[in-house]
Amino acid sequence: RRSTKNRRAAMCGIAAIFAHGADAAPVDESELLAVREAMVARGPDGAGLWLSEDRRIGLAHRRLAIIDLSPAGAQPMVHAERDLRITFNGEIYNYQALRDALIAQGHVFRSTSDTEVLLHLYERDGPDMLRHLRGMYAFALWDGDRRGLLLARDPFGIKPLYYADDGRTIRIASQVKALLAGGGVARSPEPAGHVGFHLWGYVPEPYTLFTTIRAVPAGSSLWIDSSGVQRVRRFFDVAEEFAAASAAPLDDERLRAALADSVAHHLIADVPVGVFLSAGLDSATVLGLAAEQASGPLRTVTLAFDEYSGSDLDEAPLAAETARLYGADHRTQQVSGADFAAHRDALLEAMDQPSIDGVNSYFVAKVTAETGLKVALSGLGGDELFGGYPSFSQLPRLVAALGPLRPIRALGRGLRMVAAPLVRHFTSPKYAGLLELGTSYGDAYLLRRGLFMPWELPGILDGEMVAEGWRELDSLARLETGLKNPRATVSALEIGWYLRNQLLRDADWAGMAHSLEIRTPLVDVDLFRALAPMLVSPAPPSKQDMANTPRPALPGTILARPKTGFAMPVREWLHGGASGERGLRGWARTVHAACYERPSASRNPAM
Repeated sequence: RRSTKNRRAAMCGIAAIFAHGADAAPVDESELLAVREAMVARGPDGAGLWLSEDRRIGLAHRRLAIIDLSPAGAQPMVHAERDLRITFNGEIYNYQALRDALIAQGHVFRSTSDTEVLLHLYERDGPDMLRHLRGMYAFALWDGDRRGLLLARDPFGIKPLYYADDGRTIRIASQVKALLAGGGVARSPEPAGHVGFHLWGYVPEPYTLFTTIRAVPAGSSLWIDSSGVQRVRRFFDVAEEFAAASAAPLDDERLRAALADSVAHHLIADVPVGVFLSAGLDSATVLGLAAEQASGPLRTVTLAFDEYSGSDLDEAPLAAETARLYGADHRTQQVSGADFAAHRDALLEAMDQPSIDGVNSYFVAKVTAETGLKVALSGLGGDELFGGYPSFSQLPRLVAALGPLRPIRALGRGLRMVAAPLVRHFTSPKYAGLLELGTSYGDAYLLRRGLFMPWELPGILDGEMVAEGWRELDSLARLETGLKNPRATVSALEIGWYLRNQLLRDADWAGMAHSLEIRTPLVDVDLFRALAPMLVSPAPPSKQDMANTPRPALPGTILARPKTGFAMPVREWLHGGASGERGLRGWARTVHAACYERPSASRNPAM
């Protein structure tokens, strides 16, 4: 375990209310407290609150202590010499280098926290500070001199940040349900959010299920002052980074160095660090690289299921073999259908936005937290970087075969309208749309990843809502990356949609439900930029290249294992379950209802 003494990590829940309109009512302290206390699980170790004397702005914080228990890093934090205050959720992994540079330029620090670095960096650079940060973060920073509030979110959207603005007052929190719990936010349905969820199995940002609540997009900032909410300012975009990268051949040593560097930064903690371990290459690689650099044995956790015992889907034996190789303190936890039933309601309550995934993240986080850990590394992101999904081969083949037919796409739509009612009785309804949605990468990605197809939605949701939501989403246009490189195109789609809106979001709510910080060394801005030239080359690095980087090498049984993906018997558990849901589509209806029809109680349920 690497450690930096006297630094305070801020893996937490944050909240703010800013009455920016001239006719806005003063900040209601009880509302701000209600929002904050709805996020106790995100920060059970302490709480903070600050309101300005004129009660136009209030910041709140719930704390999960990872590093340094002293009061020096308490939040909301104030700058010693300027009217700057911040409530911050996350980790700035390059904070020490930034701090050293700021000290050399004359800045004086009262603590060694990464939170204070943000205040001084803003003092020096303003919003341009975001281009210097390496980490996972979301924060609200109050500039008293400019009478404005800066909101910002990390490049990949690892940490969430939501806001609701009624034109006079803006409310900010780490969770949608927390904003609702305050009672000051209307709960009218957002068609784009409801339609987006049924299309994808998650709600694509910036939408939520509520018209009044939006997500600050990943890699973006937002400025609010007396003139209102200004335009979203994006400082990082995956497709733009790929487009700007100059192709370079695979360099094994550079690949290993970049991966090891990211893992090293993600190991910094003053508490024990664990690893979510499966039989896959991603988590095994993270463990192998972490074991090289940790000061003591790492703890690893693997889930096992009775339904998979003795089959190729049983990850436990190979995970245990990998753990032994790297000297990890390993735990295998059996999870049964009875466990799922027992924790089903708690899982749905913890789920902030609906997702058809996340059950695995919830249980592995639960088991890990029960071992006493507060921090765990995850292998999320490896498939998106190194081409591990079937989409990396399927989409290029599909577009190569059907792309020439794009000019007659209208004919494909007509064929789909005729065929869809028949096809759905025999196979997936997606096959009816091949000629309509298989001719470009964006279309084909929707066909590949979609939960329900667009033409199925009127049978599930109100027709007017479907029309309005589909129009607002403009999904087919937003799915076009503008990239010419097929591998980079699919990678940008998987990172910008599936990873961002589902996997990372699930990791956040599931980890925070158990007060566990989940870190993702393979989702890191410096790592991405180091690898981008290789990723856009004619022969980009593969999952095997990634897996060849640890020393000692991963077990041959792991390296030779065909990719299966992390599997859970959720379908079996759901089949004929208490709610009668059958499969993922039935589960989708359940989580949709849990997050919209009965979210956490607010102070004014009638709103």
